[in-house]
Amino acid sequence: MTEAPGTVAPLAVPSDLAASLVLLRHGQSVWLAEGRFQGQADTPLSPLGERQAALAGVRLADPAAAPRLPVPPGDPVAIVYSPLARTAQTAAAVAAAIAARGRQAPPLIPEPGLREIAQGVWEGLYQREVEAGWPAEVAGWRRDPVRSFAPGGESLIEVDRRVRAALARVIDGLARASTTVADTERAAAVPGSPAPAAGSFYDPHAGPWTLLVGHDGVFKVALLALLGLPLDRFWTFTQTTTGIGVLDIRNGRTVLRAWNRTEHLAPLEIEAGEAERRAEDEAAARSRSGAL
Repeated sequence: MTEAPGTVAPLAVPSDLAASLVLLRHGQSVWLAEGRFQGQADTPLSPLGERQAALAGVRLADPAAAPRLPVPPGDPVAIVYSPLARTAQTAAAVAAAIAARGRQAPPLIPEPGLREIAQGVWEGLYQREVEAGWPAEVAGWRRDPVRSFAPGGESLIEVDRRVRAALARVIDGLARASTTVADTERAAAVPGSPAPAAGSFYDPHAGPWTLLVGHDGVFKVALLALLGLPLDRFWTFTQTTTGIGVLDIRNGRTVLRAWNRTEHLAPLEIEAGEAERRAEDEAAARSRSGAL
């Protein structure tokens, strides 16, 4: 029996590993603001994207602040990021926010396997240009992404292969960190010390966590691999710029605990709302005065 395209085995995780992965999408890039296809083009953050990244950094430097993020206590053992400019800048913003609180920033580790899906000849073109020039290919990409992809770009099968290899390296690093954390906790344990309070927000023995900074497309593939879902479910998940997702690795399986958390962007939304109200007030005042 031939295996259907997009049918893949779940990503193997150690049965004895207790750890978490936090997925952070990069901030808005210049090309994203312009409505261009990016793929693996090395585009930097826009001014808005820089602000988004700074706010995400503050959020991840204090995940216990209300409303809490469901991550283990302490800082990530590493910040693993796609080496493209927009993700590298976002990762650096998180490290800077942690250092600004007087703590040692986690190591920044570039991971080529987390680069965005290559979009071939579409990269750099406006969305309207791509839709006008390749209507059949765009329709196929949206309807059947396993079999259809950008001319000269990557197939999801190819992306899945490199993403799984990258995730395996990250999980191996978590396993090593988990052993170190367990040894440290045993050495520091005091006989007769009280157990964690029942009903606490998060198990203090939940193990280490690693922050991944990547892209919407590649994180779709990563989620499918981690949750054991087929690639033809590619469009199931989406992530806003600097949206935060949290996954737990427990008992040999991965559980999605939170997805696309964006409360840290509230200040930008408030500013946008205030600017819109000011513009409406000014327009109303001009209408009353007869000014053009």
